[in-house]
Amino acid sequence: MLNDISSPIALLTTRRSAKARAMIAPGPDSAQLGQILAAAARTPDHGKLGPWRFVVVGADHRVALADLLHSALSAEKPDAPQAEHDAMDQFAHQAPSLVVVLSAPVTTSPVPLWEQQLSAGAACMNLLAATHALGFTGCWLTGWAAYSDRVRAALGGPEGSRIAGFLFLGTPGKPLEERPRPDLADVVSHWAP
Repeated sequence: MLNDISSPIALLTTRRSAKARAMIAPGPDSAQLGQILAAAARTPDHGKLGPWRFVVVGADHRVALADLLHSALSAEKPDAPQAEHDAMDQFAHQAPSLVVVLSAPVTTSPVPLWEQQLSAGAACMNLLAATHALGFTGCWLTGWAAYSDRVRAALGGPEGSRIAGFLFLGTPGKPLEERPRPDLADVVSHWAP
């Protein structure tokens, strides 16, 4: 197991991202991934709308994902240099496991779009926390592909949905380093009327 989580608060205060390109096997097996997705689906969700979808891209479909990214890049950025295509190939093949989270708001609901989008972000965070709880690491990435309508549609995202992130999961290939965190004095205030 990757982490020694001695308390629920330690789970949250020790979670950190690993570089997706540096992750190695093993990643979560199918039962563990099921647990991770079940935890992610327990996110706050005003109106019980489920305004997010999880698309698991199996190891056996990474070549097809790379092909999709190359095709979309060629169509949307015909002058993209080879280096961008190489980066898409590397992106598609990194980390043992990949879940694409779609923000799929229910437009017929009176629940504000912003609240539904926040719920998709919370689902991503729950997914990362559950991954950490099971002893793995995760990385939430966006980049060009997350904003491509072609990529979103090919992944099953309906019109009006967006890719909230590509969540790569696995085992860190090297010890994780802590990154600088904000000083609480800079981000916390106490309101007084």
